[in-house]
Amino acid sequence: MSASAQTATREATSQTKSLNTAKRLSMRNLNKYYGEFHAVIDLSIDIEPGEFLVLLGPSGCGKSTALRMIAGLEDISTGTIELGETDVTTVLPKYRDIAMVFQSYALYPHKTVAENIGFPLKVAKVPKAELDQAVLDAANQVQLGELLGRYPRQLSGGQRQRVALARAIVRRPACFLMDEPLSNLDAKLRGFMRAELKHMQRELGVTTVYVTHDQIEAMTLAHRVAIMKEGVLQQLDTPKEVYNNPANLFVAGFMGSPPMNFVNGRIEGGTFTCHQGRAPVAGYGDHVNVEFGFRPEDTVICSEDEAHLSGVVYSSEMTGNETIVTCTIGHSTVVVKADKDYEIDMNEVVHIKADLEKVCLFDGGSGERLRG
Repeated sequence: MSASAQTATREATSQTKSLNTAKRLSMRNLNKYYGEFHAVIDLSIDIEPGEFLVLLGPSGCGKSTALRMIAGLEDISTGTIELGETDVTTVLPKYRDIAMVFQSYALYPHKTVAENIGFPLKVAKVPKAELDQAVLDAANQVQLGELLGRYPRQLSGGQRQRVALARAIVRRPACFLMDEPLSNLDAKLRGFMRAELKHMQRELGVTTVYVTHDQIEAMTLAHRVAIMKEGVLQQLDTPKEVYNNPANLFVAGFMGSPPMNFVNGRIEGGTFTCHQGRAPVAGYGDHVNVEFGFRPEDTVICSEDEAHLSGVVYSSEMTGNETIVTCTIGHSTVVVKADKDYEIDMNEVVHIKADLEKVCLFDGGSGERLRG
């Protein structure tokens, strides 16, 4: 585990000093088969008490399957899951001390907000006075205190998702599991709910596993991010570390909006060379198939004599605080974040300089990161 990841997990653990419910969650060599299809492959992660871990990846990468195995909704082919000191691998879902929030809200349409929130406590036969107070406390935490008498059909999408969150909170579980809970919301509401979720999880200090394909959610919410591809864990670290030091070509291209730029070429005598330019890369041995990776924000448009690469402008988009310039360099598309007042016409030749201290080099065949 990197130093930044250790710091993140210590911060997560420190949130739980006043709470007794948060527990460590450990996955050991989890595998899931559907017939011949291997959906999750040897997944091992230790999640500290109070930590917010995001499972991130494209559709079909195995992240939701892993979450459902933690919840007990999917049988585990091989491997173990421990919550605190208890092996819950074969324990029924209702006995795992886990609360799950689904993408679809899963509210009872015939029950009020208060009844939906309090349902887990009603099933557990909690005394009414205690149940009512717990419902009120949970509702206030998600700003629903004045809507307890309404029905789901009378609520907006954001309010319905808050009801689902409050229903999870009211149980005070050892672990929250969240399966893309914000994907049904519009962009503005997603931004608001991200802030609410982050604040609420920090206040509650409950160990949380959150599944999403949205790397912005992962970057903004997580203490650590676990990036998956085709059932295999690719990298596990803090969002900052994953963004700045991606382990491979897949991670580098998946994290970031716009994503990292890649230009294919070769390394000869300490210089990256392609048909459209060259850049010094001291410390790297000769390599015939290299992806030269650099972030849009680590790139500037410059004069020809300063440039590492040259291309042709495909489009220019002023977004308010910056101008996004998209260029074609050979068979590659490269994005540059320029000043908001920058103007350039399509099909003009443009010269680009990358911050060489932040460049990442990858093997073009295997996708693995090259180290100097």
